[in-house]
Amino acid sequence: MAEHFSRIGVPVFIADVKGDLSGIEFPGSASGKIMERISNMNLSNFQFEGNPVRYWDPYGEEGDAVKTTLERLGKDLIGQLLNLSDAQFGSLYQTFKIASDFKIKINNLRGLYGVINVILERSDDFEGTYGRIAKMSYTSLQRSLLMLEDNGEDSLFSTTGESFDIKRFLEVRDGRGVINILRATRLIKSQKVYATFLLWLLKELFEVLPECGDSAKPLIAFFFDEAHLIFDGAPRVLTEQVEKLVRLIRSKGVGVYFITQKPSDIPEDVLSQLSNRIQHSMRSYTPKEQQSIRSIAQSFRVNKSLNVEKIIGELKIGEALVSFLDEHGAPREVDRALICPPHSRIGA
Repeated sequence: MAEHFSRIGVPVFIADVKGDLSGIEFPGSASGKIMERISNMNLSNFQFEGNPVRYWDPYGEEGDAVKTTLERLGKDLIGQLLNLSDAQFGSLYQTFKIASDFKIKINNLRGLYGVINVILERSDDFEGTYGRIAKMSYTSLQRSLLMLEDNGEDSLFSTTGESFDIKRFLEVRDGRGVINILRATRLIKSQKVYATFLLWLLKELFEVLPECGDSAKPLIAFFFDEAHLIFDGAPRVLTEQVEKLVRLIRSKGVGVYFITQKPSDIPEDVLSQLSNRIQHSMRSYTPKEQQSIRSIAQSFRVNKSLNVEKIIGELKIGEALVSFLDEHGAPREVDRALICPPHSRIGA
C-alpha cells in the first residue's frame, strides 16, 4: 500500500518499529516465493524497483530530527505521556497557566521541572490567584519527569523553542510521493512515549493542513504501526480525542491506517470511523481467540458466498480478507483477495 501510494504521488508516513522497513528504498530481488506469487497472479508487467524515502529520527541520530516543545505537544498528551491522575493533571494545567501569565516558555522536561520548582518555593504567593497548590501532586509530577529524563526522553524535545514543521512530510519527487520512515526502534522501547509522539504528529497534521474537501487521492497516507499501544491504558478523554481526529482529519486529505493484530485492539468508537479493512490470517486455539475471530467476521459486510469466520484461519501468506468503500462511500462486501508482492526489498 505504501509503495502504491508513492507511485500515484501520495506521500506516506510510517513508523519503523522493528528496523526492517528501510528495504523499501531499494529494488527487490527474484526469490522463489516472490516469483511464484508473481506467476500465480499473472503479473506480466511486474518490475522490481525502489521508492523515494526520507528517514526521520526523534532523537536525531539515524535520520533528520523531529522535535517539538512541551507547549506544542499540549497538556492532554503530556498527561498521557506522564500517566497523570486527575489531581496531577489539575496541577499540570495550573503550571502552564502560571507559566503563560508570566510569559515563561516551557520547551522541555527540564524546563517544566524548573517551573514546578518555582511554584513549590513560592506556593503562598500563587495560591491567592491560582487556587490551592497541591504540593503532593506537584512532587509526583516531578518524579514522573525525572524518570523520563533519566531514560533520555528529554532529547525528544527542542531546547530552542522551535517545533517540527509537519509539512516537510508532504514531499513529492519526480511525481512520486516520498515515503517518510520514522526510525522508531528506540522510541518503541517506551510504549507511552511512542504512542504520544505519533498522536502528536497526527494532531499537527490536523491543525496545520487546510480543509480540502473530497479529493481524488489523499494528501498523505499516515500508518500507525502497533496501534494498540495508543489505546493501552489511555483515559477516556484521550480516546475521544483520537476518535474525533480520525473522523475530522479526512476533510484535510489525510488517510489514517491503524496496523494491529486484531480489530479489538482499537476502541469501538475509533474502529467505526475506519472505512477500509484488510484482515490477514489469525489462528484460534482458545475460546477467547475463537470469540475474537467471530467478532472480526461480524465486523465485515456480509458476503453470503464466504464463511469469513472459517477463512480467517485458512489464509496463506499473500492472502487477506478485504473490504473497501465503493464509489458511493458504502462498504463493499468482504472478499478474499491475493496481495501483490512488494516491488522493493523485503527487510532492512
